[in-house]
Amino acid sequence: MTGNGDPSLSVVIPSYNSSRWLPSTLDALAVAVREADADIEVIVVDDGSNDGSGDVLQQLSADFPGELIVVRQENSGRFLARWAGIERARAEHVLLLDSRVIVAPDALAYLLPAVAADPAPAGWNAHVHTDPTSPLVGRFWEVPTFVFWGGYLRDPRPYDLTAETFDSAPKGTGAFLARREVLREAFLQAWPEGDAKLISDDTKILRWIADNGGIRLDPGFSATYRPRTTVDGFVRHSFDRGTLFVDSYAGTSPLRSVILLLAAVAPFVAVALMVWLIVAGAGVAALILVAVLLLLLLAPLMPASLNRCPPRAQLSYVTFILVFLVPFWSGLLRGIVIHRGAFFDRSRVAGSAAGKAHS
Repeated sequence: MTGNGDPSLSVVIPSYNSSRWLPSTLDALAVAVREADADIEVIVVDDGSNDGSGDVLQQLSADFPGELIVVRQENSGRFLARWAGIERARAEHVLLLDSRVIVAPDALAYLLPAVAADPAPAGWNAHVHTDPTSPLVGRFWEVPTFVFWGGYLRDPRPYDLTAETFDSAPKGTGAFLARREVLREAFLQAWPEGDAKLISDDTKILRWIADNGGIRLDPGFSATYRPRTTVDGFVRHSFDRGTLFVDSYAGTSPLRSVILLLAAVAPFVAVALMVWLIVAGAGVAALILVAVLLLLLLAPLMPASLNRCPPRAQLSYVTFILVFLVPFWSGLLRGIVIHRGAFFDRSRVAGSAAGKAHS
C-alpha cells in the first residue's frame, strides 16, 4: 500500500464484448498478483458490451485478490475506454492490459521491483508473444512482426525505446505500465479530434512517452496475446488496422507519408497495367506481371524465416495474404480520407524532432 491507503498498482482493462476472454485474463492476473504479493485495483471499462460481460465480471469479482471495479460507458473505442480507466485509477502506476492478453505468472513479481529499482524509464512495455495454440488465421501478423522487428525478436533482451530507436522493436499498449500522470499527458497529447474509434490507440501515445523519458521493453515482463480466431474477425480487424496505420504514421516524416500514398495508389496502377496488357494482347506479359506481384507478396517470408519466425505463422501468412490485402487496403483508403489533414500537420514532424533533441 502507499502511504495514503491507495493501492500500489492500478490495472486498467478496456473491454468490448470480451466475456469469452475476461475469465482467463483475470485468472492469469490473479496468479501474477499473488506471486508478487501486490496490492492492486483492477478497473475494467466495459465499452458498451452486449454479450453479458457485466454478469461475468460480477461473478469474477468475488474471488479476485484485489478490488475489481467495473466502469460502464457507451461504445466509444479503446482510446476513450483506457482514458476512463486512467481517470478512475488511484495508484501512482497504471498497467494497461488488454482483455485478450494473459500476463505471465511471474510478470508482476519481476516488473514491480524492476520499476522501483530503476525509475528512469517513463514506461515499461511487456514482451508479448502470440498464443502458439491459436487457430491458423490468428498467426498471420507474426510474419510482419518478425520482418520489421526481427533484430529484437531474434534475441529478446531489455531494450530502451527512445525517439531514435522507436521503430526498431515491437511495442504496444496491450501490456504497458507507466506512472498515471505520464499516461494522462500522453493521452492528452494524442487526443482525438474526431471519432475516437478511428484513431490510433497506441502508436502516438507510445511515441510521446518514448520521446519524453523512454520506454523499457523487457522480456522479464512477459505476456501472451490471443488473436482473432475467425476469418470474419480477421477481416474486420485488418480493415481497422489499415485506418489506424494511417493515423499512426501519416505526417510523422515525408518518407512515411509518401509510402502510405504509394500503398494506396499501387493497386490501381497494377490493375490498370494488367488491363492494358490484356487489351494489347500481351497475355504472357500479363502472366509475368501476376507472377512478379505474387513473388512480392511472398517476399516477406524470407526475412521472417531468417529472423526465426515460427513455421506455422509463415503458413498463416501464405494462406491468408490475399484475404488480408483487400480489407487492409480499403482501411488504408478510409484512413487517408479521414486523416488527410495529418499529412500536412507539421507538428507531427516537429514533435518527433523535439523528442530527439530532448533525448
